[in-house]
Amino acid sequence: MKLFEDELKDIYWAEKALTKAIPKMIKNATDPSLIDALTNHLAETEKQVIRLVDIFESIDKKAVAKKCEAMEGLIKESAEIMDSCEAGAMRDAGIISAGQKVEHYEIASYGTLRQFAETLGLTKAVTLLAATLEEEKAANQQLFDVIITVVNIEDAIIEK
Repeated sequence: MKLFEDELKDIYWAEKALTKAIPKMIKNATDPSLIDALTNHLAETEKQVIRLVDIFESIDKKAVAKKCEAMEGLIKESAEIMDSCEAGAMRDAGIISAGQKVEHYEIASYGTLRQFAETLGLTKAVTLLAATLEEEKAANQQLFDVIITVVNIEDAIIEK
């Protein structure tokens, strides 16, 4: 249970940090499909923060964030990518790359938390965590679909 609570605090910090980082990605993106994907996921992320508060309440704990070093690093990397890439297809590809790294971290975190909750018999937490896990998988797939169908990778990665 202690590990479950610690990991819950970690992902709570991560999601709250993402509600500040995703708008920066949206501002720097140029492809309409990427902007839509990021905008939709920002709305989901805001709901996920509320869902995490519900999970804390379901285990009679106050929602407390513990700094997530991994997410802080991923957000910092995304900022560096946006700063170093030329606006347009190259930056959009970089945003997608950074976004997928974030999604993979979240998928791993929520998958593990869901299993911990199941092992602990926390049925409400299992349901809420499973819902978020599916949203993160869908967000990752949406980013993948954008990169293979919309962003011209050749223009984005070939130096001119």
